[in-house]
Amino acid sequence: MSLMQSPIPWLLIIPLAGAVLTMLLPERLRSVASLLGILSQLTASVSLLLLVQHAGPVTYAMGDWQAPLGIALRADGLATLFVLMSTLVGMLCALYAQQYLTLEKLASFWPLFWFLWASLNGIWLAADSFNLYVGLELLTLSAVGLVAFAADDKSLEAAIRYLYAALLGSMGYLLGVALLYGAHGTLALDGLAAHWQVGATSQVAIALILAGLMLKTAVFPLHTWLPPAHGGALTPVSALLSALVIKASLYILLRFWIELDIYRQMPALSQLLGIFGSGAVLWGGWMALRQQQLKMVIAYSTLAQIGYMLLMFPLLTAEYPEATLMAYQGGILMLLAHALAKAGMFLAAGNLIFCTGKQELTALAGMSRYRPLNIFAFGLAGVSIMGLPPSGGFSAKWLLLQSSLISQQWWWTLVMLLGSLLSAAYIFRVFAYTYRETGEGDTFARPALSLELIALFLSASSILLGFMAMLPLDLISLPGPLREALP
Repeated sequence: MSLMQSPIPWLLIIPLAGAVLTMLLPERLRSVASLLGILSQLTASVSLLLLVQHAGPVTYAMGDWQAPLGIALRADGLATLFVLMSTLVGMLCALYAQQYLTLEKLASFWPLFWFLWASLNGIWLAADSFNLYVGLELLTLSAVGLVAFAADDKSLEAAIRYLYAALLGSMGYLLGVALLYGAHGTLALDGLAAHWQVGATSQVAIALILAGLMLKTAVFPLHTWLPPAHGGALTPVSALLSALVIKASLYILLRFWIELDIYRQMPALSQLLGIFGSGAVLWGGWMALRQQQLKMVIAYSTLAQIGYMLLMFPLLTAEYPEATLMAYQGGILMLLAHALAKAGMFLAAGNLIFCTGKQELTALAGMSRYRPLNIFAFGLAGVSIMGLPPSGGFSAKWLLLQSSLISQQWWWTLVMLLGSLLSAAYIFRVFAYTYRETGEGDTFARPALSLELIALFLSASSILLGFMAMLPLDLISLPGPLREALP
């Protein structure tokens, strides 16, 4: 398939070109170039969806050099869903940043933003383990740069901590990939699946890959870098980090786990992931309940939500095919619902902090009366985070709960129920502060209406996902390596 026939290479060419152009163009033209790039990226993403729906999984050889000599990109239903997710969230966060950031900061924001988007698309579409590593490294460098973007002592310290953790995780992942290459003689995921043998070398390799990806995802108890990074970054950056960046390493882990049949051959490792996920759900929820700053509440909430996504892995080991399929569908739906809800929640929180000029929860008194649209946006996102109907978060948890009960792994049900109670507690605690009255009247700043509507749209999308859950589920059910590896 040539360059002009396939949208796949354009999903990398457009953001990379955007990164280069926004470094070279004058400051006043960078936003114009970025808006044109966003429209082009949206067009390429929709074209990919139509192509995959019509033709099924598509592989593109860069420069017409076939693997293993060349680099292959692969788009199946899951990769397409993640491309669409990053397009929607990235586009809206970029529009928010356009209004939120000063011209000077915006000029520096665009190159890092485009490199981030290019690395995400590279990860979603990569067909081999080494190019997944390349995407992870580019993602790390651009994300760390965005965390440091606030340019204060707190954000710089958080960025350095994030950098060290991410590089250590990358080292573990790369060592694991090297061992797999030595044992199986290939880097391609389909080649590894064809020649896969669970020997001592493979087990060590998977353990290294797992440890590296867990550190990059901030899985409990390797999470200490995440709250200061997400809580201390500028608002549109926090939304990108929580909604998209942490999903990349989870996506890679899922690819390895299912395509290489690890969930069947090493079930004890899947159960271990469930234990880590349970710790994340409970510890993240408890810590969110104790925070006094709004963005730190949301940052620890992200830690808890990562835990729900990890519960998918032990449920994949079920003896009943329907339970395994429900776990897969519930986990993917949880990833998507969290991306929409958490992006909306961070942007709504950024609006609230702009209104009050303070991070503390106590500063929110009177906000329900004077800035109800921002509170409404925050609340809609909270409905999905808590897993209440009819949100996308509810549909995801319902599938995971059914899988847990059908497979007779009832202890994960208890974890999910306790986690939902903790989520309700810390979200309603935020609302309790907003309903307090203040005797000073409306002294709050007013953000631009566009900022409020962007946050509301993302939060509302997480609710709408509950009504339209079959659309992403049908997409990930299309034939492909990942779907064919499941029962």
